[in-house]
Amino acid sequence: MESISRTKIVDLLKREDFGAKVNVKGWVRTRRGSKQVSFIALNDGSTINNVQIVVDNEHYDEELLKVITTGSCVSINGTLVQSHGKGQAVEIHANGVEVYGSADATTYPLQKKGHSLEFLREIAHLRPRTNTFGAILRVRHHMAFAIHKFFNEKGFFYLHTPIVTASDCEGAGSMFQVTTLDVNNPARTEEGAIDYTQDFFGKSANLTVSGQLEGELGAMALGAIYTFGPTFRAENSNTPRHLAEFWMIEPEVAFNELKENMDLAEEFIKYLIQYALDNCIDDLNFLSEMYDKELIERLKFVIEYDFVRLPYTEGVKILEESGEKFEFPVYWGADLQSEHERYLVEKHFKKPVILTDYPKEIKAFYMKQNEDGKTVRAMDVLFPKIGEIIGGSQREEDFDKLSKRIEEMEIPMKDMWWYLDTRRFGSAPHSGFGLGFERLLLFVTGMSNIRDVIPFPRTPKNCEF
Repeated sequence: MESISRTKIVDLLKREDFGAKVNVKGWVRTRRGSKQVSFIALNDGSTINNVQIVVDNEHYDEELLKVITTGSCVSINGTLVQSHGKGQAVEIHANGVEVYGSADATTYPLQKKGHSLEFLREIAHLRPRTNTFGAILRVRHHMAFAIHKFFNEKGFFYLHTPIVTASDCEGAGSMFQVTTLDVNNPARTEEGAIDYTQDFFGKSANLTVSGQLEGELGAMALGAIYTFGPTFRAENSNTPRHLAEFWMIEPEVAFNELKENMDLAEEFIKYLIQYALDNCIDDLNFLSEMYDKELIERLKFVIEYDFVRLPYTEGVKILEESGEKFEFPVYWGADLQSEHERYLVEKHFKKPVILTDYPKEIKAFYMKQNEDGKTVRAMDVLFPKIGEIIGGSQREEDFDKLSKRIEEMEIPMKDMWWYLDTRRFGSAPHSGFGLGFERLLLFVTGMSNIRDVIPFPRTPKNCEF
């Protein structure tokens, strides 16, 4: 077959130089036709859209044509022509066909259309080849790129915080342990406890649940940083909202107080959604048509309205007086559930909401305390369908107050000396927040299960490869 430089399908579909000799490579979505002619729908992953290949069967060996089935990988040389078919502007009339890899029609799991998302989770190694997961993974890429683009344009520095850590940022305790000790016969002290001095790091170590605390160290030197990396929670939660491994974006900014933190969060999330609409519209239209008819409208809804900024106390009052029958009770001091958050956004205000000033008992130790002694300068950004999508706060910069809070929550002081040093030496007001990348993708794609917006989900009893 004549050597012609490959053109990606996403670029080929934009071309108008009809008569040009072209080459495309990809995987066969479908093949149909008659004894005289075959119509191959080819996709190479660069776009949700296929290109149609028209093959004159009489010019090719019958055995070659037999192996061109759904899932097979081919290289096609041909002539670019204007298409008269519905839904496509161009097509290729083939004059050279090479099969790179066949896909047995009796065993290839994606031979037919209409597989359930549950079934596709069982074949996560192949599901990126489907239209749905191709679209999701392209959107995921664009959102990751937009995150770096946003912070770079605003003068933030990308800080790589550790994946292996000796601290538990949230005090949750559900962490994956990292050890080189023999798990069947670990070294022990005279008292019988595991002797972590014999371990690789000389102490107990875990996979991180957050890069925030280390991010604060960076902000106290570079002014404005963000982290974007994998985080891990060993929670035995088999729900559509939980993963054991997920990605977090966590900006931290020196000299920002709560208002500036809210401003940054609103600007950031609107930027990302606008970027998705500008750069992923074909994929979003497909996902909207297949899974969530209101997706595009909901994305535009977030961009078009200023976010409501509401103290937690006022939010609880609205919920108590709403007359709604909630599954979980509402009272001052309660950690609001998704149903409460969505009521405020979807029914009461009909706008995104930033809820602030939560009771200190339900928030983390590092949040700055308000003068009332009961609340902290926390902020949660609430979205339609999702509920909380961003959580953050102004951090406590006062050494004495932070030390006291660490003691109250019985966090071992020996593990926090380095964190307290930032309050000993040149302390400054600072704020930050965390955005769960997969939570963002749930909102942007309209998918309902978090396992469907990450390439290879890690959940209880699920770690295939």
